Amino acid sequence: MAVTSTPTGVTGVRRLLPDSANERTVTVATFANSFGGGMFTTASALYFTRVVGLPAGQVAAGLFGGAVVGLLAGVVAGRVADEYGANRTHVSVMLGGGAAISSFMLVGSFWSYLVVSLVAGMVIPAGEASRAPLIRQVASGNPTVFIGYLRSVTNLALALGSVAAGFAIQIDTRPAYLGVVAGRAVAYVGCALVMLRLPKAAVGATGTAERGWTALRDRVYLSATAANAVLSLNYAASGFLLPLWIVDRTSAPRWMVSGTMVLNMVLVVLLQVRVSRGVHDVRAAGQRMAWAGGAFAVGLALMALAAGPSIWTAAGLLVAGMVVFTLGELWYAAASTEYCFGLAPPHLQGQYAGVFGLGSGAVKAVAPAVMSLLPLGIGLPGWLALGALLFFVGLVSGPLVAWAGGQ
Repeated sequence: MAVTSTPTGVTGVRRLLPDSANERTVTVATFANSFGGGMFTTASALYFTRVVGLPAGQVAAGLFGGAVVGLLAGVVAGRVADEYGANRTHVSVMLGGGAAISSFMLVGSFWSYLVVSLVAGMVIPAGEASRAPLIRQVASGNPTVFIGYLRSVTNLALALGSVAAGFAIQIDTRPAYLGVVAGRAVAYVGCALVMLRLPKAAVGATGTAERGWTALRDRVYLSATAANAVLSLNYAASGFLLPLWIVDRTSAPRWMVSGTMVLNMVLVVLLQVRVSRGVHDVRAAGQRMAWAGGAFAVGLALMALAAGPSIWTAAGLLVAGMVVFTLGELWYAAASTEYCFGLAPPHLQGQYAGVFGLGSGAVKAVAPAVMSLLPLGIGLPGWLALGALLFFVGLVSGPLVAWAGGQ
């Protein structure tokens, strides 16, 4: 995936977009969808508790139920995308997402909230699984590089969406929160409409989906899926664990919560494409997984040590820890993408991506409990244990995949 050069008369925004018209379409759709996701993720919990009036425990129960249902939705959507066309499936999922999120505006009890949450929980896994074969079909170069570019775009859009949601949170009224929910629904629909611009020839169905679940019998792919799933705990460490640790266990100012998140997003936006360029085969992916595990271990140790010192020492340790940790995240994301695409047959990319997401989705569902039991439960030893786990799995990831392939 190449970024356009700088021809005379072309705007700065245009120069940042890919050369391929199809890649530009996917990029714009990704930005729209991610912007809506940033808004909703930032303000949804407050909407459900302050406007709908649900206790936090019931909100969490709905999210967990949606995550569980979403595990199967991703696998099914991937297979459907292989058989009937990635773009057709993805557009349908996005339109369904718009309808599901809109329904949150009508909920008034836990049971209505739970039903809508179960439906809405299918959208993101199904969207990711149906998008995978689409990306493989439209990518003009290495899909890993294009995915790295899309990840940078996603992080930028999420940050801007979070800023937009901040205005609604500051206003703190029912219409303001309803505006956020409506905005998320519009983003889904907008993503679908943009994706309709892709020519049918570029994203047609392969029509060659095999009977049965080939991905579930592929030892190499399942090995990569398992290693990737464990290492995906890094997202819960930065998004769930660290904010609680900063506020409850360190003397660092509370604004360090948003400060570390912004630092993470900026580094991803600036560096993900560059980091992804060196990952062009499964061997390189295994190497990057090992690097990622080491960076995670060091980053977690630095952030854990922030629990004792004075305010500015604690802040410095958190910043240093996040920089190292984000470097691991960049290597992990590039390697994860190569595993997902490089080990999958092109005509079964949807099915394989669905199985790949099944592993990380299962870990995502249990990650808060792991974080509560280890780092938050026993402190520094728990942080070190988590870091050791990520370091070990990253180190053996490449050899494990090679062994499963009989190499």
